[in-house]
Amino acid sequence: MAANGNGVSTTPKSPLARIQTQKNGGICHDDSGKPVKAQTIDELHSLQKKRSAPTTPLDGVQGTFATISEDERQRQQLQSISASLASLTRGTGPKVVRGDPAGKVQSVSHVAHHHHIEAPTISVSDSSLKFTHVLYNLSPAELYEQAIKYEKGSFITSIGALATLSGAKTGRSPRDKRVVIDDTTQDELWWGKGSPNIEMDEHTFMVNRERAVDYLNSLDKVFVNDQFLNWDPQNRIKVRIVSARAYHSLFMHNMCIRPTPEELENFGTPDFTIYNAGQFPCNRYTHYMTSSTSIDLNLARREMVILGTQYAGEMKKGLFSVMHYLMPMRQILSLHSGCNMGKDGDVALFFGLSGTGKTTLSTDHNRYLIGDDEHCWSDNGVSNIEGGCYAKCIDLSREKEPDIWNAIKFGTVLENVVFDEHTREVVYGDKSVTENTRAAYPIEYIPNAKIPCVGPHPKNVILLACDAFGVLPPVSKLSLAQTMYHFISGYTALVAGTEDGIKEPTATFSACFGAAFIMLHPTKYAAMLAEKMLKHGATGWLVNTGWSGGSYGSGNRIKLPYTRKIIDAIHSGSLLNATYHKTEVFGLDIPTEIEGVPSEILHPENTWADKKAYKETLLKLAGLFKKNFETFTNYKIGKDNKLTEEILAAGPNF
Repeated sequence: MAANGNGVSTTPKSPLARIQTQKNGGICHDDSGKPVKAQTIDELHSLQKKRSAPTTPLDGVQGTFATISEDERQRQQLQSISASLASLTRGTGPKVVRGDPAGKVQSVSHVAHHHHIEAPTISVSDSSLKFTHVLYNLSPAELYEQAIKYEKGSFITSIGALATLSGAKTGRSPRDKRVVIDDTTQDELWWGKGSPNIEMDEHTFMVNRERAVDYLNSLDKVFVNDQFLNWDPQNRIKVRIVSARAYHSLFMHNMCIRPTPEELENFGTPDFTIYNAGQFPCNRYTHYMTSSTSIDLNLARREMVILGTQYAGEMKKGLFSVMHYLMPMRQILSLHSGCNMGKDGDVALFFGLSGTGKTTLSTDHNRYLIGDDEHCWSDNGVSNIEGGCYAKCIDLSREKEPDIWNAIKFGTVLENVVFDEHTREVVYGDKSVTENTRAAYPIEYIPNAKIPCVGPHPKNVILLACDAFGVLPPVSKLSLAQTMYHFISGYTALVAGTEDGIKEPTATFSACFGAAFIMLHPTKYAAMLAEKMLKHGATGWLVNTGWSGGSYGSGNRIKLPYTRKIIDAIHSGSLLNATYHKTEVFGLDIPTEIEGVPSEILHPENTWADKKAYKETLLKLAGLFKKNFETFTNYKIGKDNKLTEEILAAGPNF
């Protein structure tokens, strides 16, 4: 059986072949947490209660509907939505009526929509006897009304946010996410060991798409959002989200970039469409399916289908995966990072896995927030992909995270939180439904957000690691090769099983600090990062926000004020002028002095009383880095393997 350089079989597969779905070896980050124990919606609902608009620059772009009448524009808009909902078996879209079924019926549009896959046409069916009512780009207030009226488990909290439930799934399902493999994606995408991309074929995608579309067309009403991704007007993407829940529509209203009325009139045909039929399961007997959940991406059709999960984060991260494919094709680097900008225009990127302090450190009242999670770096500078923030809110407090606390108000979606049944005050520490409680709000709810969310080229690239082994320095200046190595590694360390008294740290690696979302090989993203850093004079830094003086259980966590002093020194540029010396094993350049930070903690060996234990722990961590990196060593860019060799040489040496 022939295979390409990514280890993917090029031999045509029988559509009836049995597929053994890859387990992915724990590479993907699964934030779903423990399954919900409730057996019914009423039980799930009972867990929830604890008893006792910016604009995007248009720049004069002429849209599809720019020179036509209002009636014709609305007709074409409905025609476009009907085409999006076209059924493969019927060959047409539904009869579309704009507005709530309980309200006044507006104009009707019914259009033919031809697919490249042949299928029998059903001339008469019950579905052709009904209208599909479209609730199009509703305002938050209208979506609140829809949620409160029709969605059990939706409530208005004491501060005006919409509290809602995502059902049985309270986190992403990365092992149920699949990508269509075809002649193009087979060569372009990263497949095989370590990759988050699990393959499916075109036929299976169309089976799931038909199931989702038929479900959506069977409903009295669907919600349709037409919005943008990427604040860079030259490279923005038009997305259409078709969903059955007001909660999902409001979530995407917050998370994507909201068009102006003029932009909405000129929206035209979307570049990418999501069919969210999450209330309806996939067919377990369908080829490739291993559960009732399936999140399917078809990059050729520019479509995404969601079945069997109502967790809204699947839409957000699904679109991020799409941007990880589309943007590099335009020589634009897509990044899973926070981003802020100083008053003098100096931009910093923050990378880090959960618990490293990315949100805390990128939120700085002395700097402007460009975005908290997803960005693009193009020839124009940096731009936020999203129009909102999706913050964890377990144990949230006004003292620890005042900006997030104050952003939770009318218009914000609160997912799976618990609140007092009478006062509707949220109890952020309650994990009855899930630990993965979330708040989704527009970015302008953050006071120092920069609108539009764009900035010049970054000056600093900060890689954050919470090292529970306690052997990485509080800060290191990285060479380009070291930046690529640590970017590909995406390291942090967690403490597993503390409830059982287990003190041993567990290393976690997530390529490019977002392995679950990348589409291409990590080396491609790392090479693009180094190229842009070299071109625009950016400096790479590795900042340890974890332990010092020993591993977890014996040492102490580095104090947040010290870390903030380090970040301030990076922003100001003063750290570039410091005196450095190199560490053993990892070969990191560490400063001898930083204002406001005790010099003795800058070199981790100084803080360990047991020097032998320090050496043993250092070598142990270096070995974990080397083992993790074995996944990436067989990939080549260009005719030789020089780049990979250069990156490998920048890793630990022992």
